[in-house]
Amino acid sequence: MMNISSNGILFIRQWEGCNLTSYQDGGEVWTMGWGHTCGVAAGQTITQAQADQLLLDDLQPVESTLNGKVSVPMSQNQFDALASFTFNLGNAALSGSTLLKLLNRADYQGAANEFPKWDHDNGKVVQGLLNRRLAEQSLFLS
Repeated sequence: MMNISSNGILFIRQWEGCNLTSYQDGGEVWTMGWGHTCGVAAGQTITQAQADQLLLDDLQPVESTLNGKVSVPMSQNQFDALASFTFNLGNAALSGSTLLKLLNRADYQGAANEFPKWDHDNGKVVQGLLNRRLAEQSLFLS
């Protein structure tokens, strides 16, 4: 069983940013803290400590998904990159992805090549998502 590292958490924080007041993200999903979306509504506020705890709580199902769905050995950097990808896109996105299929065939390079393909929100390319996917790809390959 693997867990996201402290470097992986810092990586996610770098991309998510932290907002202590709820806001709608680019996909019009209510969000707060470090990308927390479950049960968030307009006008909510939290403390920094609550935001930090929500991130740790939100990463537990990500870790479970990765540990349950990936059947090949991974380095810590590969796990952290996949944790960032899955945290951002959701467990279902990873579960049905070509990235996961290639990874489970031990085609690490093929899996890495899939990261940049996940750069759309509501059917449009988003430069910030592409930048994140390229950073995840780089972390995965390091």
